[in-house]
Amino acid sequence: MKLIDTHCHLTDERLDPVEDVLARAGEAGVVAFICATARIPDSAVAAEIAGRYEQVYCTAGVHPHDAKNVGGNYIERLEELAANPKNVAIGEIGLDYHYDFSPRDAQRRVFAEQLALARRLEKPVAVHTREAFEETLAVISESGISGGRILFHSFTGGPDETRRVLDIGAYVSYSGIATFKNADAIRAGAALAGDDRILIETDAPYLSPEPVRKMQINEPANVAHVAECLAAVRSTTLKTLAEQTTANAIRFFGLDMEA
Repeated sequence: MKLIDTHCHLTDERLDPVEDVLARAGEAGVVAFICATARIPDSAVAAEIAGRYEQVYCTAGVHPHDAKNVGGNYIERLEELAANPKNVAIGEIGLDYHYDFSPRDAQRRVFAEQLALARRLEKPVAVHTREAFEETLAVISESGISGGRILFHSFTGGPDETRRVLDIGAYVSYSGIATFKNADAIRAGAALAGDDRILIETDAPYLSPEPVRKMQINEPANVAHVAECLAAVRSTTLKTLAEQTTANAIRFFGLDMEA
């Protein structure tokens, strides 16, 4: 069984030493990792980690929480980071109206600017959306970017939201949240996702899945628990679910697994 953790924060000090984290994940069948980032300094560290480990790829982006802090040349800096051979996406970017750590107008502007960059560079996008689903879809639509280049990471939508994401051609990725006892609506949505549109992730060090939810620091190795949950929800085998999500991740991110 081969799995890919499509969203984990290997730059977080809680996942240090990275080498040990990757080794434990490898024992659980995880063969590749997308090191997601939320700030430009974070993106630079992710690129350095990806340069050290052949199975690690990286993203570059500014999270909506940090939209208020971008400098005047942040797009140019992101473009430089995106030129790294191991960079596979712009992200995580989007809108977060739950915490509102940045003003909403700043969030929308920075989201739109990064979508424009991704469209120009022909890069996939990892989207974060929380309590802002309608506006997230609106900004994506206005950007003109192809839905096939959009991945809704740690997706928490129910059946209706899932259908709308699939209707624009986008992908959905599920984290440990899908395993929580109160996540029936999320699992119902996951059951609807096309075999060619579904991915898995941990969002480590956050969101430890059942049955290890009490684990304070989540790790990429636990993506296997997410895969087991989704296989049951979708009435398929773990082997099939692993094959589907791994193939989807390779295709969506354009991973060179030989590199």
